Amino acid sequence: MTSQSSSQINLAILGATGNVGLKFLEVLEKRKFPINNLRLLASQKSVGKKIKFHGKEYTVELASKDSFKDIDLVLASAGGAISKELIPYAVSSGAVVVDNSSAYRMEKDVPLVVAGVNNHDLKKHKGIIANPNCTTAQLMPPLKVLHELSGLKRVIVSTYQSVSGAGKAAMDELSDQSTRYLSQGAYDSKSTNRKFAFNVIPHIDIFLENGYTKEEVKVIDESRKILGLPDLRITCTAVRVPVYIGHSESVNVELEKPTSKKQIIEVLKKMPLIEVLDDPTSLKYPMAIDIVGKDPVFIGRIREDASCPNSFNFWVVADNLLIGAALNAVRIAEELLKEELVKIPVKH
Repeated sequence: MTSQSSSQINLAILGATGNVGLKFLEVLEKRKFPINNLRLLASQKSVGKKIKFHGKEYTVELASKDSFKDIDLVLASAGGAISKELIPYAVSSGAVVVDNSSAYRMEKDVPLVVAGVNNHDLKKHKGIIANPNCTTAQLMPPLKVLHELSGLKRVIVSTYQSVSGAGKAAMDELSDQSTRYLSQGAYDSKSTNRKFAFNVIPHIDIFLENGYTKEEVKVIDESRKILGLPDLRITCTAVRVPVYIGHSESVNVELEKPTSKKQIIEVLKKMPLIEVLDDPTSLKYPMAIDIVGKDPVFIGRIREDASCPNSFNFWVVADNLLIGAALNAVRIAEELLKEELVKIPVKH
């Protein structure tokens, strides 16, 4: 853990039995986050389940408006509807909430934060901090670096998103569909946009009137908010691919000021959240299958765009359950403790 504080807090996890909820626990334990009391909250179907954390067994409780008494910090990943319903009760009980859903991301008074990119926005919080969309989260470290180096003029992003971004049920569907396809040569799917196995789907979330999907608009709007660039020219195409964990992105940037590939690599290597893996001669570049369980945002295939002056292409890969969800939320929590922006229990 990065914080030097030895104080311990009372922590609740809302959505404790989901993909991200379980990853919260894994990251908290790995980073030795200082917890006094831990409360695991979920829906009725998960009530009574036993989960081990730091060698102690905890029983999952029903998430309700009364679940947050004496809680200092909530890490939430239970979906937008539950967040809208329950988070106001958590805040009114005196807790600070880091929410992984899309419920509060674009609200004016709610900081949208990628830890290490815009920590300064945490000081503006009024009880809620939003964790960005997983694809946005891994895109922000390189875009921040490039904007500080040369200024962002235009950004084009194409995402290749793993099925874990759609939840555990989607991962199970990919396994089941793959098995049936290999054994039978076909598989059934009730929904066109859930034919995950051996397929590439240019459709994530619902379509909007302008032809973009909601997922694509999230990347556009959230990037502008996090970077503090409301007029940034940015576009996105979001695609689902048959990968279990790990989102990949093809990114093209046009910069305001002239720079070079060498300068870009140098500044990227100085960013603590980033690991550059870029050596085409030895076939070294980031791949989703290699980065699962790893903290950095991996970047490779960095090259000049021959079609447009002062433009560059690069490839971004990260574990979407970490930097795109649990790890970023815990890093935010650590920063809140470090800057004394979360209530700490008074010791008697």
